[in-house]
Amino acid sequence: MSGDTRTVRAGRRTVQVHRPDKVLFPSTHDEEYTKGDLVDYYRSVASFMLPHLRGRPLMLERRPDGLDGPVFMQKNTPEHYPDWVSRVEVAKEGGTVTHTVCDDTATLVLLADQACLTPHRWLSRTPDVERPDRMVFDLDPAGDDFAPVRTAARLLGELLDELALPSALMTTGSRGLHVIVPLDGRLGFDPVREFARDVADVLAARHPDRFTTAARKKDRGERLYLDVQRNGYAQTAVAPYAVRARPGAPVAVPLSWDQLDDPRLGPRRWSIADAADQARKRPWADVPGRGRSLRPARRRLDALRG
Repeated sequence: MSGDTRTVRAGRRTVQVHRPDKVLFPSTHDEEYTKGDLVDYYRSVASFMLPHLRGRPLMLERRPDGLDGPVFMQKNTPEHYPDWVSRVEVAKEGGTVTHTVCDDTATLVLLADQACLTPHRWLSRTPDVERPDRMVFDLDPAGDDFAPVRTAARLLGELLDELALPSALMTTGSRGLHVIVPLDGRLGFDPVREFARDVADVLAARHPDRFTTAARKKDRGERLYLDVQRNGYAQTAVAPYAVRARPGAPVAVPLSWDQLDDPRLGPRRWSIADAADQARKRPWADVPGRGRSLRPARRRLDALRG
């Protein structure tokens, strides 16, 4: 190791980390974190994080100069990435784009070396990227009050239980929570997004003073927005255990439904200093490994809609 380079063992490979002492998260009222800290964090959660990344096209949020510098939202995989980094070519309007896929710890470390703070993942996997195996509800508060987010998550979870759809809960590391439903991957993006929209409409109709599906902010008032737009083709959602580009390096962290009642809970409850401790508790241990079909749930939902 020299002052400008650090060699990191990652699985069967070694990765060169350049300028590990470079500060990516400057100290304000929070801790200061360097690129080396980012690499160490991602190595510590790799075994928990990789199952949620493997096979998925990624959009990489890179900040080479840290929080105070410019941000690059990278879709195409650069030619200089090593051959062992997985890639997938997917269709876009007017052509294709070759996304990076993170299948191993070495790739996760390489991305951290490239100052990728946050990997945003597709909701589908290769080889069938046209069919999502995740459905995401983004609970986005109108302000900074977290109480409406907590309430929305609880009520949405109960509605999904009525539809016999197991769901998982995750902080975003930003402002709200994600409620995630594992799917069997047999439907395309359009019917999945339509289903999510109909679920959100039912919840908003039950609690019109609390929740809204209005796309325009001026139509929402103080109501919490039930966002289902991430369920479209080529849309992304922040990956579990991903670091967010905010002061203090908060992390998007899976949690159990019991933790929703924890008074300390907030969207930035965990950071790179303690997210690995939460990961070791395996908060999604009760989430079924195999996703559900939406067809029976669609019949139940249509019955609820009357």
